[in-house]
Amino acid sequence: MPQKIKFGTDGWRGFIAEDYTFANVRRCAQGFARYLIEKGKQGQWVVIGHDKRFLSENFALAAAEVLCGNGLKVYLTQSATPTPVIAFSVVNKGAAGAINITASHNPPTDNGFKVRDQNGGAIDPEGLKQIEALIPDSEAEVKHLSAEEAEKNGQLLRFDPAPNYIKHLQSLIDLQPIRDAGLKILVDPMWGNGAGWFTHLLSGGKTQVIEIHNQRNPIFPEMTRPEPIPPNIDAGLNETVKQSADVLIITDGDADRVGVGDEKGHFINQLQVYALLALYLLEVRGERGPIVKTLSTTSMLEKLGKIYDIPVYETGVGFKYVAPKFLETNALIGGEESGGYAFRGNVPERDGILAGLYILDMMVRLNKKPSELIDMLFSKVGAHYYDRVDSRFTGDRSEKEKMILEAKPQTIGGLKVTGLNTMDGFKFMLEDGGWLLIRFSGTEPIIRVYCETTHQDRVKPILEDGLKLVGLRN
Repeated sequence: MPQKIKFGTDGWRGFIAEDYTFANVRRCAQGFARYLIEKGKQGQWVVIGHDKRFLSENFALAAAEVLCGNGLKVYLTQSATPTPVIAFSVVNKGAAGAINITASHNPPTDNGFKVRDQNGGAIDPEGLKQIEALIPDSEAEVKHLSAEEAEKNGQLLRFDPAPNYIKHLQSLIDLQPIRDAGLKILVDPMWGNGAGWFTHLLSGGKTQVIEIHNQRNPIFPEMTRPEPIPPNIDAGLNETVKQSADVLIITDGDADRVGVGDEKGHFINQLQVYALLALYLLEVRGERGPIVKTLSTTSMLEKLGKIYDIPVYETGVGFKYVAPKFLETNALIGGEESGGYAFRGNVPERDGILAGLYILDMMVRLNKKPSELIDMLFSKVGAHYYDRVDSRFTGDRSEKEKMILEAKPQTIGGLKVTGLNTMDGFKFMLEDGGWLLIRFSGTEPIIRVYCETTHQDRVKPILEDGLKLVGLRN
């Protein structure tokens, strides 16, 4: 039987050479081509880009040949390109959509296949189901045109997307004050697509940008995966202290997510970063508009919503939920717990480069170190503490879900349970306004247990009780 390809939270990801093969990538590309043609996009252009993982450029070319074989035209990035730059290029080129060969933050054994719509944003869940249904069962059904022939007849064009994206960035943020601020910025692109971007954007002034992990190395040394959370960022935090840097900016493997470390070498977690970005837009820039958040991210956003009298919308986990709501509400900012944030005026896609620049701009405009920005945030919404535990699991997922539902805990971590949200996973609301979320990954056999609370000493007990609910603790 042919392998059934399923699109998870953000596309399809697989183990290289086992299920992530050229044959299966071509099948995915054929499904996407059929989807676009059914949508009336026959003969239109599609952007295709890739990351720096093993053979990514070859997989991207294979996908391009399939689209060309179906009568579509392809703009193929000439080198590894950040996901937000690929997304912007869809709009900039007036393309029908995009294919992005990347596994983002997954381990080095994996690669992935993401698709985007004409807005450069994630395709909604219904659209992904349609694409899945159109993926052929065998490679024999895949249409194909060689890259050489496609280039000869003008169906395949290689291009550099950087100049137009940089021009677009400069319309969103004035970079000169950051260049002139005299900051020492440490950047960790995690061996990925973010390498060189901050150095290029911020050169020519008093500010110094120092990069680490900025070569291509698909095994990702000094980290288990290119995901901007501990322990993967420990080397960067240590280097921040060693270099006496003012801030650490981290981008994940495809540069759509951002992580931040303060001047003391402490990690500023992704919930805090989201709240800081919202505060920056609302307070520093004086902008107004809705906030879109996944249910796995911070309740500090609801508090900011009340302070600034703006609506806050909650969605399921993944940008396939965030992007449509972001567009529907003309949101000021949309984001998720994993460190991905989208901004009004930009495409409805996570942009780790722009998010990092906004954090730097906030530092410059307020003349505050990152730790002082956190103090400012907590002075408005109160201190909030967060952590997450990821655990691999075996066995039947439905049995574990049944176990959680039947538990009906009255307290978690010593705090009274006040409600349960099952929109996407199991989110237990707690008496202090905090929460515990138990959720199964959409891309890997992993149970994620998250919590946020206003009591620092309750973080570990809440997580322990969450692990007990899924049978991972006695």
